[in-house]
Amino acid sequence: MNELLKTLVELPGACAHEHAVIRFLSEYLDGKVDEWHVDGLGNLIVKKQGGLPGPTLMVSAHSDEVGFIVKKIEKNGLLRFEKLGGNDDRTLLSELVNVVTDNGLVPGVIGNISAHMRRFDDQSLIRSYLKLYIDIGVHSKEEAEELGVKVGDPICWATKYQEIGKNMALGHAFDDRAGCYCLVRLLTETDFSRVRGTVYGIFSVQEELGLRGAETAANELHADVALAVDTTACSDTFEGMMDDTMALGKGPGVKIMDMSLAADVHVHKKLAKLCEENDIPWQPEVFTGIGTDAGALHRSHGGVPSSVISIPSRYAHSSCELIDLNDLEYCVQLLKLFVCSMTDRSEFAFLQ
Repeated sequence: MNELLKTLVELPGACAHEHAVIRFLSEYLDGKVDEWHVDGLGNLIVKKQGGLPGPTLMVSAHSDEVGFIVKKIEKNGLLRFEKLGGNDDRTLLSELVNVVTDNGLVPGVIGNISAHMRRFDDQSLIRSYLKLYIDIGVHSKEEAEELGVKVGDPICWATKYQEIGKNMALGHAFDDRAGCYCLVRLLTETDFSRVRGTVYGIFSVQEELGLRGAETAANELHADVALAVDTTACSDTFEGMMDDTMALGKGPGVKIMDMSLAADVHVHKKLAKLCEENDIPWQPEVFTGIGTDAGALHRSHGGVPSSVISIPSRYAHSSCELIDLNDLEYCVQLLKLFVCSMTDRSEFAFLQ
């Protein structure tokens, strides 16, 4: 069992409520990095200085996960909720959740009608989350409040980390705690005495609300090149829109384009070359259904050449995301290779 990954995935950290994740990461990295601080928005920014002069690199992985927030406590104790990030109404029914209160986690379930009521319902209907509720097992608003539940409390999926099948892992927050895991491994396992340049690691907040943390952090830093490490959606299952351009078990995705970024040619070609030279399987990624922190990083301070190392994932933004641990290990290797192969800022210049 990968205990670091398990810990990261199971920590509650809905958008704007990433405190437990940032606290764990800051304590884990304390003494293992040269400097660290948490900015006003909540981003954890760490620095590792290479032993030789060279370019400055920003690497970002977001600490938040899609979740919900308590909007109203009904008289009978059922909770109405609002979304934090891009949840799909089709994935919500009967799922287990945790309400994160000042008194600790309060378990609940997103309500659904009994199968015995099915013939009285419109079976083609996908109910809006606005019509749904969370049942925490109480009979009144007062009983809910006695448990510590109040309006404004964040809500996260309650799925536990599991390793299944042939080296696969299941959990609710691989997007993007898997990226945080890769960044931690880069910072703690690389021999920085041999690195040319400076690496800033950004464990960003509020990515799922529009790349807000990465935008704030990038404004603080001045970098020559940037990478994000994030999950990306696989298209290797049987639904009609799937085109099998990204699959589990075939290595990292190297970002060429998404809806937030047209990746820098020199950066994504360098990533691809490193894969080819080091026998790392990889997949070119052109997918406009996603955005990452790199969409904010590349716009800072007059423009920063940027790309993304993508971790293939099935069932993103649901209670049960699935990744291949071999893919994850290859992502760690590729990130380390990129850092250790940096030479000079000129290698990322637009005009070579």
